Amino acid sequence: MLNLERLRTLHAVSTTGSVRGAAEALHVTTSAVSQQLARLEREVGQRLLEKQGRGIRLTDVGDLLAEHAGRLLRQVELVETDLARHRGAVTGTLAVAAFATAARGLVPPMLHALRQRHPDLVARLVELEPVESIAQLRHADVDLAVVQDWPEEPLAILDGLSCAPVLEDVLDVALPDRHPFADRAAVGLEELRDEDWVGWPSDELCHGWLENTLRRSGIGRRVRHTASEHSTQLALVAAGLGVAIIPRLGRGRAPEGVRFVPLLPTPRRRVFALWRDSSTNRPACRAALRALQEAAQRCDPGHVAG
Repeated sequence: MLNLERLRTLHAVSTTGSVRGAAEALHVTTSAVSQQLARLEREVGQRLLEKQGRGIRLTDVGDLLAEHAGRLLRQVELVETDLARHRGAVTGTLAVAAFATAARGLVPPMLHALRQRHPDLVARLVELEPVESIAQLRHADVDLAVVQDWPEEPLAILDGLSCAPVLEDVLDVALPDRHPFADRAAVGLEELRDEDWVGWPSDELCHGWLENTLRRSGIGRRVRHTASEHSTQLALVAAGLGVAIIPRLGRGRAPEGVRFVPLLPTPRRRVFALWRDSSTNRPACRAALRALQEAAQRCDPGHVAG
């Protein structure tokens, strides 16, 4: 009988594309991955890997077995979910991935609620960009992913994943407090065509959205500064080095030297949760989704702070 852990290792190599990637996904050493694969080859009696340049690739037999392994692992998760649902107890471990503002504004109260209600559940947070969250969700490195997209730029939801809405988050423009528009009730995006902008690094989902939003409004590529942290972006705004679009989720009052002003038309992003279809009935996932949606109801992304 084929060993399940060795099949899991082969599947990890298939989905990550390398021994190193599989080791990182499984939280083991590359040597341990190589040993598992060598043992699996002896069990099967056929080559599963072959060299390709400086790396490796799966043989045809390896691809076939990895495909079967993926189906088997999904079936195992369904069995574990059904057993957990039958017990009705919210126990075990739960890994939650979330992008930065959700990790700050939504997940802490969710985790607090889970700890209070289900002390036998060990939940943890990992901060990841949505694309990374989806990859780790598919590899079963995380169990629930809190992600974002925009109506005009929807995120691709892959087969095998389920989703549920969490909230809609409004974004405002952050202006230096001496800006001519700082005391306005609202400002049109096209009115800011001559401003320098502060945005996100190019490897973040928000970067592409900001560039496309500015372009659709007839504003050229005027993003002069980039920073991941909103606190850094706002420090640049306070210094008069540009303006920025900042979400309301997880945001406090405007720091000294900055004013938040609503934009017209109002930019909105969608925040939603993803999980594997096979864990839909898992009590821990259902409890986490409920706590997340409750946390979203308590926050107020429609309020302009400052």
